[in-house]
Amino acid sequence: MSKKTFNPQDWQTGNSPGENHSNHSNHSNHTNHSKIKVPTTDIDAITARIESAAIDIAPAYADWRDLGFALADALCETGRSYFHRLSRFYPGYTAKETDKQYDSCLKAHGHGITIKTLYHLAKSAGIDIAKLPNCQNGNLAKSEISEEMTEVLPTIPQNIYAALPDFLRQITDYANSPEDADLLLLGSLVVISACLPNVFGIYGGVTVYPNLFLFVTAQASAGKGRLSLCRRLVEPIHRQLRELNKLENEEYTHCMAEYSANKKNLDMEKPQEPPLRVLFIPANSSATAVFQILNDNEGVGLIFETEGDTLAQTFKSEHGNYSDGFRKAFHHEKISYLRRKDREYVTLEVPKLSALLSGTPRQVQSLIPDAENGLFSRFIFYCMNIRLQWIDVFAGKETESLDHCFNRLGDRFFDFYNTIKSIASIRFSLTSNQQKAFLTYFETTQIQYWELFGQDFIGTVRRLGLIAFRIAMILTTLRLMESPSPLSFGERLTCSDPDFQTSLEIVKILFHHAIFVFRQLPQPAAAPANNGSPKMALFQALPAQFDRAKYMEIATRLQIPESTADKQIARFVNAGLLTKQTHGSYTKKTDSTAAIPLLRG
Repeated sequence: MSKKTFNPQDWQTGNSPGENHSNHSNHSNHTNHSKIKVPTTDIDAITARIESAAIDIAPAYADWRDLGFALADALCETGRSYFHRLSRFYPGYTAKETDKQYDSCLKAHGHGITIKTLYHLAKSAGIDIAKLPNCQNGNLAKSEISEEMTEVLPTIPQNIYAALPDFLRQITDYANSPEDADLLLLGSLVVISACLPNVFGIYGGVTVYPNLFLFVTAQASAGKGRLSLCRRLVEPIHRQLRELNKLENEEYTHCMAEYSANKKNLDMEKPQEPPLRVLFIPANSSATAVFQILNDNEGVGLIFETEGDTLAQTFKSEHGNYSDGFRKAFHHEKISYLRRKDREYVTLEVPKLSALLSGTPRQVQSLIPDAENGLFSRFIFYCMNIRLQWIDVFAGKETESLDHCFNRLGDRFFDFYNTIKSIASIRFSLTSNQQKAFLTYFETTQIQYWELFGQDFIGTVRRLGLIAFRIAMILTTLRLMESPSPLSFGERLTCSDPDFQTSLEIVKILFHHAIFVFRQLPQPAAAPANNGSPKMALFQALPAQFDRAKYMEIATRLQIPESTADKQIARFVNAGLLTKQTHGSYTKKTDSTAAIPLLRG
């Protein structure tokens, strides 16, 4: 993947990384940015070791960005020279691009990323950090490096946020860290996905709607509770439905009283009980209740549950297992059920269910017991990194709480919802060029993940394609909030190139998180471990650049036969995971064309 900062125009014009950059700003502007926080003894030593090994420790953009944050946080302007020294082993390195990135890092103040990231990246790239001069690694003891930072998952690139529709930008502006921004963005996309019932697209020859499933996983007190703010964005819709339901119940009660008083009047029909109108569906409802609520609300519903165990326990109960219906709802497949009260057989024609869950890693396994469970591939997963940072709880506006801010945003979306709802149907589509780019990307990604993980992960790859399409649908629809003229009936909603690129960039990050969860799930007894196979071990151990002697050295260490290693390297090249250079060396294409994650041991 290019380390170039995302520019929507590059997607349209095909510019190469490093072209058409604006002039670099004056470095002196940052000289007095702040005082240096840590001594440079360890950083000098580790930089020298990286230079001696000639290894690119941050081949992925997210890692390169975080490396800049780490140096900017610890060394301010002084870190610029280290950033150049550590970046120059990247094949596409340019001084101009590196300066521009470091300028951005200085201005962004790191968002809680510290010098620990440098040590983590170096250790992951095979650099020995056990005997550094100060033995504390930027206030991080040696034991902490191996125990705390064995896996740091990437966050959505910051430049993506500048390309979002205005409504989403306003939401994510309240974030206090990169993870928090991702949480607010993904949570908002999911709750909004339940409230665009008239927007649809054609995907794989069938009609699909924007609905998304999200599971945010993190340890307790990691900050996932901020998702509750996203609920406020659509609560006015829920209130409107409840108020309508209240009026209908009052009318029903009145009509039933009249009916009871005039039972002898044979011409009088018994009033029909009104539907239960809601947006939010309790996760601990029985299967019949969930399906009935969806049926009463024209198939529309949102399950919003901050404790994933609630849904998991419901699925285990005698009358609450609607896991099958959950899986069908993702693809809007028909769901049939029996209403026990009236002994009525009901078919829910087009379920439009969205779901937002959060919980601990153990709660994921409670809901999804193994990698073969169909629910896994239907969910977006986001795993929060734990940052040892005390958030300034007094920062921000003192005159307006976040609750009020999101209530206000909810009122704005409510107005837009009513406008959209007044249009019978709105068809979303990609342009022909976007369709070609979409197919190329996912075809390549599917081949690469098949090579690394086999068939068990292919369902996730394919459903993330549908999720990318749905995200693009939501982004494009939200652009209408900025349009002075409303969409007319029958008018097509065509995705813009920036929104298309944004959806792909988001999904690339989601691949990292999905594979992380996938590797934690129990595997079927008859299946080999997905993270312990020889080819996975070989791919993980390969440095960013290497030759045959190096991969044979690694293969010997892993007890892989020479002929097998040669064949596997060739398969990696054919799958696009490696590039073979003319002089017989290889470059690891981690996180380049597809979103193959940096797999940690």
